[in-house]
Amino acid sequence: MRLLLFLWLNMISQTLMAAAVLSVEEIAAGVYVHIGPHLIPDTKNHGSIANIGFIVGDRCVAVIDTGGNPEQGLALKKAIAHVTEKPICYVINTHVHPDHIYGNKAFKQAGVQFVGHAKLKASIAARGVYYLEKAEEQLAIQLSAEDLVMPDIAVAIDTPLHLDLGGRTLLLTAHQTAHTETDLSVFDAKTNTLWLSDLLFLEHIPVIDGSLSGWLAELNTLEKQHYQFVVPGHGPVRSDWPNAMQAQKRYLLAVRDGIKTVLKQGKFMEDAMVSVAYEEKQHWQLFEQFHRKNISTAFAELEWEE
Repeated sequence: MRLLLFLWLNMISQTLMAAAVLSVEEIAAGVYVHIGPHLIPDTKNHGSIANIGFIVGDRCVAVIDTGGNPEQGLALKKAIAHVTEKPICYVINTHVHPDHIYGNKAFKQAGVQFVGHAKLKASIAARGVYYLEKAEEQLAIQLSAEDLVMPDIAVAIDTPLHLDLGGRTLLLTAHQTAHTETDLSVFDAKTNTLWLSDLLFLEHIPVIDGSLSGWLAELNTLEKQHYQFVVPGHGPVRSDWPNAMQAQKRYLLAVRDGIKTVLKQGKFMEDAMVSVAYEEKQHWQLFEQFHRKNISTAFAELEWEE
């Protein structure tokens, strides 16, 4: 009886381990993406809400963001192992938000270098205590300081970094403050794919945690380029750039112009929160959860500019 019970438990364990492989889609040759759901991070989804994935070269693999919790990081690692036997050489963190970096520890091993914006280390350090305190309360996950992995390689603004994966070179660009102060994009010339992460939101309302004006400036620059595939931080992969960014640009402009009108009228943030850009509500998921915060962040920025 004990032997049968042991075999049964072992079978269940193996089944669960086999199931813990993250679903990914190959959107272009060697470029794999997991599309996250449009949800508020909570104790049910444990922060697993962002688009994450990896790019495979002839020599090694680059991971692009690791997910919203350590288990999702492990599931992504297993997905990579299912696709290729090539080793992981880089983990690229596109910015500081938890849904993109909490899976980092799964990849911390010899031969793997973590790469991020030049401001990422300071940003993780500044937010670290809060992140650790709130992880269990808000996401029902247990984190330690070891889970907040710092970058080994920093990408400076105006100094793009090339990462050689063997037969495939990725171009990493550190952007001026936009969605956050730590935004990093990844360009794969081999497939003309731009991984924008949270510099681009589709369907999910954009979230301002940096600079509205800076974000619009970055979009104006990116709009002039052509890409075959663009990977947002939230939402589906698109192949119609720059049309893919127009909804986000329209929303951000509506926020900017609406707040400027309120300021010119001598009114206050409270007025902006109940009036600005509500015509955009029908176009975005999670509007109620993030729009007022966007107004608050942008109002403080634009009020200072005025």
